[in-house]
Amino acid sequence: MTFTLEDKARWLHEILEAENIGRPLIVGQSMGGYVGQMFAEKYPDELSGFVSIDSAPLQRQYVTAAEIYLLKRMAPVYYYWPWKSLLKWGTNGVAVTEYGRSLMREMMMTYDGDKRRYAALAGHGYRMLAEAMEADLPYEIKCPALLICGEKDQAGTCIRYNKAWHKHTGIPIHWIKDAGHNANTDQPDLVNRLIENLAEAVL
Repeated sequence: MTFTLEDKARWLHEILEAENIGRPLIVGQSMGGYVGQMFAEKYPDELSGFVSIDSAPLQRQYVTAAEIYLLKRMAPVYYYWPWKSLLKWGTNGVAVTEYGRSLMREMMMTYDGDKRRYAALAGHGYRMLAEAMEADLPYEIKCPALLICGEKDQAGTCIRYNKAWHKHTGIPIHWIKDAGHNANTDQPDLVNRLIENLAEAVL
């Protein structure tokens, strides 16, 4: 649990190079959107496009000191949260369709009986996100981009972040009706169509 968000972007870059993939269009959902922004920060001239799905901006200006403080201390919250309650909250909190919820439940059940591991992974994810925000880097998206967010996204203040992100940068935003934080699993056909439209325009 020592890797950083910058490490993840670097690993992604190394994979793309190994596979001879140049000028990718990166699509990132939630944590994936943060990886995409870090990739854009480290390799600004290598992206053809960027799509954020229910993620949020990495720029320091969007978050409060209190939010960063809490992000760094989420591991014990997950650890001491009763597993059955956490499983129900995690499943119902990220999606509004049965299909989307079933996918989340299946993922979480991988850690059934090992809540310590789940809490450590979740806590580390939040902590490295907070550290990337504290770095106060530009995280400027210089390629064509699109923000996608479910209208019923209940993950933190994702909706507020996306409204501010769109307002301050002018990046187009598409709100997905009848979708939660995992909009791509609640409304996959619509989200895929939006991604395809951007891909056709830039690739």
